[in-house]
Amino acid sequence: MTFRRFSQQRDGRVDHRVLPCPVPGDRGGHNADRLLQRPEDHVFRSQLLRRCGHQRHALPASDDGFGSTKEDYADIVHYPALAGRPVIAYDAPGCGDTRRGDPSNVSIPFLVATAKAVLAHVDVDRFHLVGHSMGGLTALMLAHEAPQSIASFIDIEGNVAPEDCFLSRQVIDYPSDDARSFFDDFIERNWHAPYHASALYASNLRHKVRAESVRGIFMSMVELSDHGDLMTKFLSLPFPRMFMYGEQNAALSYLPHLLRNGVQLAQIAHSGHFPMYSNPVGMWASIAAFVRRSD
Repeated sequence: MTFRRFSQQRDGRVDHRVLPCPVPGDRGGHNADRLLQRPEDHVFRSQLLRRCGHQRHALPASDDGFGSTKEDYADIVHYPALAGRPVIAYDAPGCGDTRRGDPSNVSIPFLVATAKAVLAHVDVDRFHLVGHSMGGLTALMLAHEAPQSIASFIDIEGNVAPEDCFLSRQVIDYPSDDARSFFDDFIERNWHAPYHASALYASNLRHKVRAESVRGIFMSMVELSDHGDLMTKFLSLPFPRMFMYGEQNAALSYLPHLLRNGVQLAQIAHSGHFPMYSNPVGMWASIAAFVRRSD
């Protein structure tokens, strides 16, 4: 994997340079050298945004939801409560400025491997982890596999139960053999959905996601949500956890169960599934307060 752009912000300046990074292995067990020899199958180019800082633990706002990109987290630099906090964010394979030879092979396990490669590349060994939706599921699987590296986990409506597949399960509910046709219909349905920021979200999807990557990601999300015992994984994590949700989703059936099991809940006002669009001030305030308590 090569990071086409490394963005480092310090004292108001942003520097860009090209940096190499090992390629995360596919489930087939290929090593990095072989992957680098077959770019059409395995190697992708990723764009990374990083802010340096002096505080103890980095805050990787790195695990984006489906259809989101690193720019959704760039405004963190404007929040005084998070000043001095190192930040890492990147575009997942198949999304944003990241390119992959065969985007149809992207899945949650591959996204977890990508996250590990990014963290190894920037040499971060302990951090606060933030993930939204698809990125929340990716972050959960990463946290389950490497809990010793994580200071806290903020899960922004990431999948922990089958009911969370209201977007991804559309790949089953509205089957299509044509990736572009499915994606176009998916965008249209979400544009008309009666939820905060749904039209804004839908209007950006063609610019942020390769249509060929959708099916693999969605099928992987549904499989893990239905059969991956995600709630047990989430509740067993040995560090502070927050589950953040928009007030429009306050009826999620498992919220009382999370609260009873020591998970801090954060309801974001005037928001649905996309608090970074509907109420970013409320979202960042909740994140900053939780991170400060968890340091």
